[in-house]
Amino acid sequence: MSTPGKLWGVGLGPGDPELVTVKAANVIGAADVIAFHSARHGRSISRRIAAPYMRPGQLEEHLVYPVTTETTDHPGGYQGAIDEFYEQAAERLAEHLAAGRSVALLAAGDPLFYSSYMHMHRRLADRFEAEIIPGITSVSAASAALGTPLVEGEQVLTVLPGTMPVDELTRRLRSTDAAAIMKLGRTYPGVRQALTDSGRLAGAYYVERASTTEQRVLHAGAVDDAEVPYFAITLVPGPEPTTPLPRLEEKAVQRHRDAEGPGEVVVVGLGPGAPEWTTDEVRAALAEATDLVGYTTYLNRVPERPGQRRHPSDNRVESERAAMALDLAKRGARVAVVSSGDPGVFAMAAAVLEESADPQWRAVPVRVLPGLTAANAVASRVGAPLGHDYAMISLSDRLKPWEVVAQRLSAVAAADMAIAIYNPASSQRTWQVGAMRDLLLEHRKPDTPVVIGRDVGGPTESVRVVPLGDLDPAEVDMRTLLIVGASTTTALETGTGTRVFTSRRYGRTRDAAAGDA
Repeated sequence: MSTPGKLWGVGLGPGDPELVTVKAANVIGAADVIAFHSARHGRSISRRIAAPYMRPGQLEEHLVYPVTTETTDHPGGYQGAIDEFYEQAAERLAEHLAAGRSVALLAAGDPLFYSSYMHMHRRLADRFEAEIIPGITSVSAASAALGTPLVEGEQVLTVLPGTMPVDELTRRLRSTDAAAIMKLGRTYPGVRQALTDSGRLAGAYYVERASTTEQRVLHAGAVDDAEVPYFAITLVPGPEPTTPLPRLEEKAVQRHRDAEGPGEVVVVGLGPGAPEWTTDEVRAALAEATDLVGYTTYLNRVPERPGQRRHPSDNRVESERAAMALDLAKRGARVAVVSSGDPGVFAMAAAVLEESADPQWRAVPVRVLPGLTAANAVASRVGAPLGHDYAMISLSDRLKPWEVVAQRLSAVAAADMAIAIYNPASSQRTWQVGAMRDLLLEHRKPDTPVVIGRDVGGPTESVRVVPLGDLDPAEVDMRTLLIVGASTTTALETGTGTRVFTSRRYGRTRDAAAGDA
């Protein structure tokens, strides 16, 4: 019997053939068999990297995955198909090894770092001699491409697969100093969401095909989801970059080079819901923008345009969203930050302007374009409940304590003004509407008209008028706006529905107005 051959797990590094180690090159040149993986298309990145070091006459074992991300009719599903493939591939290599031939199994990056080699190692290393030749990982190559440290001192680097559930990825991003997120491709929308939800998007960078001639380096928020390959990585450095990132600058502004003038941020209001409530001025700004930034629900209201990049995010990360918009504009983009209603009313204008006060953004122009407010839209459906002095108050206690909300409600109620109530409730906030009603009843009569406007301008619009004393918190959600009348607010029943108005003649009471009608 011949002496069994040796299995080599050869790390090739991230893609540049010049980053193959001397030992790896020597083993590739000396091996009897070169084995490598590929998808069904047959193009093997590993073989392409190793090609300069291979010699004529070497046997080649091309191991083709039966599935990568597509579905399969295998009785064991995807996992059953891939397990069967690894078993069959291992036996093909075992035949060479048993015959005394040495086998160099190629692995992009490092053989034991998210590599297919480890599946062969588990199945063969107990029967044949096996040796690992480490390779430069994509994390190191991407960090070199970015040109800034990933970690320093006692900072912790966490390597995460982009295939993780968004909630878990978010949790881990929040708890680490620095991160490298691998396995992107079609997972990138979820990765972007996790970066946004964890507040890490503004400091995240994207590196594609690191070390190769096709390398791209961008801000993570400037990436088109449809263009992300599997061989890409997102880095969140621990230390703040202290030196310019010339490659990032060059790539990030590539698509803005034909734009006229410097970058800028325009904060726009779409209006409450109906497309016809978006002004021509706002439509023009949206059409001229290279990038759109905003809460996903609001961005979905804007028609897609070829070449325009969209950066959706969660509704709770206003500061991070503002910083990303300013950063894109600083690099030459014309950015439209999208709000519903008017951007200056409990929306993004204040967040962008507050963030723009940071010295790093001082040179970035910021404009605000007004939009129809939700309060005015709801008021118009019933008449003119905001016809005299009125206040706008948000019931959300996410950015201010409830004690402040309650104090302001009491003060406005005591001042006898109508009140437009924004953000009255959500799935996590259910008790504030009842608390508001009880506070207002200390100053208002139970029959004070309350307008309940839900999804006004949208496909499920509904508007009702109820007495304050009968206001049911269960009828109110985040898509609802309330208008609570003053002592001079009158509700009239007509043949076309309820009309509500607040008289501009202050001495005129609701009872007197109703008597004149």
